[in-house]
Amino acid sequence: MDVKTLSAIIGHVSSATTLNIYTHVTDEMQRNAARNIDQGIAGAEVKEEPEREESAPPVTFTPYQPAHRRPGTGCISQINDHLWEGRYSPKWIDGKKHARNIYAHTREECEAKLAALIVQMKRELAELKAAQAAGAPFRH
Repeated sequence: MDVKTLSAIIGHVSSATTLNIYTHVTDEMQRNAARNIDQGIAGAEVKEEPEREESAPPVTFTPYQPAHRRPGTGCISQINDHLWEGRYSPKWIDGKKHARNIYAHTREECEAKLAALIVQMKRELAELKAAQAAGAPFRH
């Protein structure tokens, strides 16, 4: 698709912003440009080069992990090489933080358990707020 349409879809004010962020020059693009310049300006006959194998190993992608998670998402820490801890500490209706922990053998398992714990605690908190609004005393 053309850059202007892509820029509008992404929400950039200018297509220059899109080009600055999402375009890059590859080795193949540089070779093609050099070949075109040689043929166009110098009128030289250019021999086709055999495909080169890349000597550098491919870079593996590692997602950015911020130092702190967003509020309301709990926290996860690795206790040792085979144990992860997840903690969620919302502020209860009495104004105090009530922490609960979960443990898992992998980060992915810990993320899943923590998500379930957050849903459960938010449900409990909503029930307590509803009971308090109805006039029932707070008990924990």
